[in-house]
Amino acid sequence: MTDFFKIDRRLTALAEKAEAECAEDFARIDEIARYNGEKVLAAFIKNKVSEPYLHGTTGYGYDDAGRDTLDRVYADAFGAEDALVRFNFVNGTHTISTALYGILRPGDRLLMCTGAPYDTLEEIVGKRGTPGNGSLADYGIIYEEVPLLESGMPDHEKIAERVKGAKIAYIQRSRGYSTRPSYGVDEIAKLVKTVRSAEPNAIVMVDNCYGEFVEKLEPTNVGADIIMGSLIKNPGGGIASTGGYIAGRKDLIELCAYRLTCVGMGKEIGATLHQNREMYMGFFLAPQTVSGAVKTSVFACRLFNMLGYETLPKPGEPRADIIASILLKNEDTLCSFIRGIQRGAPIDAYATPEPVDTPGYESKIIMAAGAFTMGASIELSADAPIREPYAAWLQGGLTYPTGRAGIIIAAQNMIDEKTVTL
Repeated sequence: MTDFFKIDRRLTALAEKAEAECAEDFARIDEIARYNGEKVLAAFIKNKVSEPYLHGTTGYGYDDAGRDTLDRVYADAFGAEDALVRFNFVNGTHTISTALYGILRPGDRLLMCTGAPYDTLEEIVGKRGTPGNGSLADYGIIYEEVPLLESGMPDHEKIAERVKGAKIAYIQRSRGYSTRPSYGVDEIAKLVKTVRSAEPNAIVMVDNCYGEFVEKLEPTNVGADIIMGSLIKNPGGGIASTGGYIAGRKDLIELCAYRLTCVGMGKEIGATLHQNREMYMGFFLAPQTVSGAVKTSVFACRLFNMLGYETLPKPGEPRADIIASILLKNEDTLCSFIRGIQRGAPIDAYATPEPVDTPGYESKIIMAAGAFTMGASIELSADAPIREPYAAWLQGGLTYPTGRAGIIIAAQNMIDEKTVTL
């Protein structure tokens, strides 16, 4: 029992044991949060962020000092030449799509260096979907991917062979709906070196979703040319209502801005309405918010490992993003876990998630997301395709105390539904 939730005493004891075993991991996460918090604060101070910048513009958005300064804050914090931070990126996939369409031209070759892409990118690159729908393939852009090694790590030898002549060498940092590892900045640095040695002219592009502020460095600090992410994930800090960012080389950011708005105008236009304050405040809070999400993930892996389930990463392994995969063995147990996460959410805890067809995904998806911002995966959430290995992809937790409670409530739900026994 707790003061507020009916929890089996045996589960409470197990959770306390799991938390105690996380002490070393938590200390490391706190130190990273301190470093990144200071880094973001320095970027705010350097760029003289002022109270008027928190208010938006209307109409064309000419001379929007708040918008332009936010771009510089992101660029400095991420070790980039320039950035494009906009609320009108509708999600991470749209942000990535904007970068791909902005940079690639007919006849160019896009090489995915980290195996199959995340499900929602398959139609964009033309791997799946109806011909003529406007995919990159429809524009004569060649898409190829390098399969991963059996270990789930990138095949550097094959990448070096096949990257020659490629316009973009693409790295997906997070695992998507797969059980391969997420790649930390050290591994991304090795991939950059492999690409540069084989094809110096290739643009190294990194999908940085779920990875921002999990480590002290970002991919742009180790040679990546361009990175992209969503503001309802890590860098929005749980405050931004929507949006995305692209950061990297100045010439590439200009091309991306031309794709988002129009050629010749790019970053010079685009009203920010009333979104600036959310985006500034969210980015300022992001290092601490991310630390809470990572702690929640670390705790979940410890607890569910004790309950007999394999987790990825394994307890104690280094973190490259906020995501944990919990392999729940069958559909009933998977759905029971997802329902439990929903019951531990601050919003719509009474709702019961069910598997449904979801745009952009090949399999039915079940999602738990009782969030203040719809679909925000920096908040405690979990989702899964209904297919083997019946793994739940768990992410978020705005604060560690509430994230911890949500994980315990999910475990208790599985006990109540008799899909797990103590």
